[in-house]
Amino acid sequence: MSNRLKNEKSPYLLQHADNPVDWYPWGEEAFEKARREDKPVFLSIGYSTCHWCHVMAHESFENEEIAGILNQYFVAVKVDREERPDIDSVYMAVCQAMTGNGGWPMSIFMTPDQKPFYACTYVPPAARYGMMGFRELLLVVEDRWKNKRPQLLESADLILDHLTSENSQGEGNIDTDLPRQAANLFAQSFDKQYGGFGNAPKFPTPHNLIFLTLYSVLYHEKNAFEQVKVTLKKMRRGGIFDQIGYGFSRYSTDRYFLVPHFEKMLYDNALLILAYAIAYQVSGERMFLDTAEKTAAYVFREMTGPQGEFYSAQDADSEGQEGRFYFWEYKEVMQVLGEEAGKKFCCQFGIVEDGVFEGKNIPNLLSGNAISDEFEQERKTLYEYRKSRAPLHLDDKVLTAWNSLMICALAVLYRVTGNNRYLLAAEKNQQFIERYLVKENLLYVSCRDQKRSVNGFLDDYAYYGAALLCLYQASSKEVYLQRARDILEETRQQFADKKNGGYFLYGTKNDSLITKPKETYDGAMPSGNSVMAYNLVRFSQLEESMENNRRAQQQLAFLSEEAKKYPAGYTLFQTALLLYLYPPEKITVVLAGEEPEKVLVSLPLYADVRILTEPTDEYALINGKTTYYVCKDYTCLPPSNEMPC
Repeated sequence: MSNRLKNEKSPYLLQHADNPVDWYPWGEEAFEKARREDKPVFLSIGYSTCHWCHVMAHESFENEEIAGILNQYFVAVKVDREERPDIDSVYMAVCQAMTGNGGWPMSIFMTPDQKPFYACTYVPPAARYGMMGFRELLLVVEDRWKNKRPQLLESADLILDHLTSENSQGEGNIDTDLPRQAANLFAQSFDKQYGGFGNAPKFPTPHNLIFLTLYSVLYHEKNAFEQVKVTLKKMRRGGIFDQIGYGFSRYSTDRYFLVPHFEKMLYDNALLILAYAIAYQVSGERMFLDTAEKTAAYVFREMTGPQGEFYSAQDADSEGQEGRFYFWEYKEVMQVLGEEAGKKFCCQFGIVEDGVFEGKNIPNLLSGNAISDEFEQERKTLYEYRKSRAPLHLDDKVLTAWNSLMICALAVLYRVTGNNRYLLAAEKNQQFIERYLVKENLLYVSCRDQKRSVNGFLDDYAYYGAALLCLYQASSKEVYLQRARDILEETRQQFADKKNGGYFLYGTKNDSLITKPKETYDGAMPSGNSVMAYNLVRFSQLEESMENNRRAQQQLAFLSEEAKKYPAGYTLFQTALLLYLYPPEKITVVLAGEEPEKVLVSLPLYADVRILTEPTDEYALINGKTTYYVCKDYTCLPPSNEMPC
C-alpha cells in the first residue's frame, strides 16, 4: 500500500512511496499532525543514488515491525536533499554539531516546531559493531519524549542557540594573502606518489584544481600546476574514471583512485570537464582535452534528456550490490572479446584472473600503460555487452544549479576546442531552463516530467548567473549578459544580508526554517556565496561601474573573513579573488569572414573576449583583415591584424 509520497515527483521520495512507513513529505500537514497528536517528528534526509540510504531503507523502512513503531510513536518525514538544500543545510549543521560528522542518510529527531534534539546518520536495524539498533533507538527516544521531555527540549534549545550564534559579524577587509596561504596548505597535503590531497577517501574537488591552475599561471608557481597535473593524470588512469563508458564516479575509496564509490553525479562531471579543459589550455597536453571530451560524451549519451536537459545522477548499486555494474571477471572479458584480443585488453587495463578488488576487476591504467584509442573497438564491444546487465537507477530530475554548472563546462569546452556542438548543447540547456525552471526572474530548484518543484535557493540563482556569464564569454551574445544582470539583481533582492554581508541560502520567496544559514565553505560543490563572488567580480569587469565594483569588493571582503578559518576550503572564492587582483585582458576581435570558433580557440581562456562579425564605428577593420583590439593593465594597445603576445 502506498503512502503519502506516491504523488511526489522526486525520484528519492518515490523510492519510498511503497514503504510500510507512513511517510509525509515536508510540509505543514506533517507538523500539524505531530502537534495534534503530541508526537516527535522523525526526519530522514537522503537522495536517490545514495548507497547507504538504500541500505537503511531496505533494512529498516521496509521492515514491518520497525515501520509499525515509527507509525505508532512518530510522524515520519522524508526529504530529498537535492530538492530541499535549505532543509538539508539546517539539519546537517545540527548533525555535525551533535555528532562531529555528517552524511546521508541523515536521521533527525525533533519537536513538532522543528527543533532537533537528536541526530545521527545510518543506523542498522539491530545493534551491531557497537551501534545501537534503529528499533531500539526509536523506543529509547519515545520513552524519553514521554518521560524526560524537559531534558530533550533543553537539548534542542542549546543546539539552536549554538547554531544561531555562529552568524558572521560583518564584512572585514579583502585579504590579498589568502591565495598564497591556500596554495601552501595544498602543497602540504599533496600526495606526490598517487595524486590528490590527504588520505583516503579522495574526492576530486575540481574547483581546488582550477584555483591551483590559475594560481600557478598568475604567480608563476610551477609546483602548484604540477600538483594539478599529477592529480588529473592519476584520476584519468584510475578506476574513478569509467574506462569503458567514460565519466567519473563520485570519489575514490583508496589513495590510488582505483576503487571508487561508483555513483556518478552530474556536478562532479561538469566540474571535471572544466578542470581538464583549463589544464589543457595551460599545458597543451592532449590527454587533458581527451578526458574532458570523453566526459562530455558520457553526459550526452547517458545523462541528457530529449530537450537538452541534464539529469542528476546514476546510482552505484545494481542487483543489491554497489559497483556490480562496473566489475569485470578476467574470463568474462575473454569470452566477450576472444582470447587474443581479450589478453591484450586485460594486459592494457590491469584485468587479472584473481581480480584487484574482492576478486573482481576495475579497468584502469594505473600501471602506466599509454592512454590511447588503440583499444577503442574492444572498449565499444565491452560497453555494449555491459548494457545487458541490470541497469543502473537514473535520477532523472533536472536541477537548475547542476544544469547551470554543465552549461559553464560546455561553454569553456567550446572555447578551447572550437567545436560548435558544445556551444549548441549549452544554449539548448539554457533554453530548457528558461522554459521549465524560470518564471520571469524567479527560479525553481528542479523539475521532473515538466513539473516544477519549490522556489529556488541561492545556489540556483548563483549558478545560473555564472552559466549566463559563461555563455556570454563563449558566444559574445549580449542577451546573455543582459539576462545575467537581471538574475544577479534578483539574487541581491532575495538573498543578500545587507547588515553583515554575504548571501543567505534561502530568501524572501522561500519557507522560513529554524535557522537561516549562510553557506560559504566550498565542499563537493562551490558554495553559493563563492559563486556569487565569482559572478560579481566577472560582471564588474564586463560591465564596469562604481556600483558593480563596490558589490564585488563587499562580497570579497565578506568571504575573506570567512576564509581565514581555512583558506584551502574556499577555492572558488580564491579564484574570484585572483580574477579581481589580476583582471583579465580585454580582447575585442572584428572578424573579416572567419568562423568565430576558429579565432576563439587561438585566444587565451584567461581573457575577456568579445567577437564581432561586423565592424562598428568604435571597432573598425584594419587593412580589411581580422583585427584585434587588446587592453590590459589599464592600457589599450594599437589595433592589429595579429594577436599580440
